[in-house]
Amino acid sequence: MTRVAFTILGEPASKANSREIVPRKKRMPDGSTKTVPVSIKSEKAIEYERDAVRQIPPRCRVQLQGPVCVTLRIFYASERPDLDESVVLDVLQDRYRTVKRGDGNVRELVQRGVYINDRQVREKHVFHGIDKRNPRAEIVVEALQAQQAGLDLAMPVEDPLEVR
Repeated sequence: MTRVAFTILGEPASKANSREIVPRKKRMPDGSTKTVPVSIKSEKAIEYERDAVRQIPPRCRVQLQGPVCVTLRIFYASERPDLDESVVLDVLQDRYRTVKRGDGNVRELVQRGVYINDRQVREKHVFHGIDKRNPRAEIVVEALQAQQAGLDLAMPVEDPLEVR
């Protein structure tokens, strides 16, 4: 079983409670533009992501494939923040940028992550701690066996309504 463990220093921002609504221009099908409200991450969340990505050790950037289990011990500087692991899970995934190539846009890998995408997280254990002097996220990511692996479809399935 593949297991990766490391620590990211700093206090994670709550992605859910600190979003900002900003106006953005959107191109309409007829070619005109319209200003619409868009929800974006807070500056604190963006800064945390930028700093946290740099702290992932190169040996941990293994791009795990398939389902994973994540155990997080998040230590905040005070009781005030809500326990929110979503920004940490985002930090652990591959980083891409969109670049123009020919007639369209292409996603290009910028930096490998612990796993490819946070949708791979099938099990998570998240714990809240307080450490005023050293807020941090202690992270363990483990590859899981696929739930359906080895399923023998040739075996007959019993009918629960069958009378014996």
